[in-house]
Amino acid sequence: MLTPVTDTDGAPFWEYAAQGELRVQACADCAEPRFPPRPCCPHCQSFASEWRPVSGRGRVWSYVMPHPPLLPDYAAQAPYNVVVVELEDVPRIRLVGNLVARPGAPLDSLDPRRIRIGARVQVVFSGGLPQWVLA
Repeated sequence: MLTPVTDTDGAPFWEYAAQGELRVQACADCAEPRFPPRPCCPHCQSFASEWRPVSGRGRVWSYVMPHPPLLPDYAAQAPYNVVVVELEDVPRIRLVGNLVARPGAPLDSLDPRRIRIGARVQVVFSGGLPQWVLA
């Protein structure tokens, strides 16, 4: 399993994920949620931020089945899906991940014929990484 490369702005996202929590950054002044994390609010230019918990429910906004694998470390699991999930609580935020059959399952565990745009999903965590299962 690959580990995410973190930076100062995004580190809290991964720290919460390691605890099994999905949180998104929001402006502490105007309350506008933002992803990816960054130091300044694009709406009011404030540098104040906070991390808000979200439900982890969403829907598949888009997906691909990479052929050949784009990352060599994933070659043994190909073909696998990569989904873009629009969060139910904050629909302007979309997260990239994988749709799996159950928490901790391999990336190729879900039959690709079951993936549909608009399918309802729920976040699960495996090794500190957010993944998605069909709701």
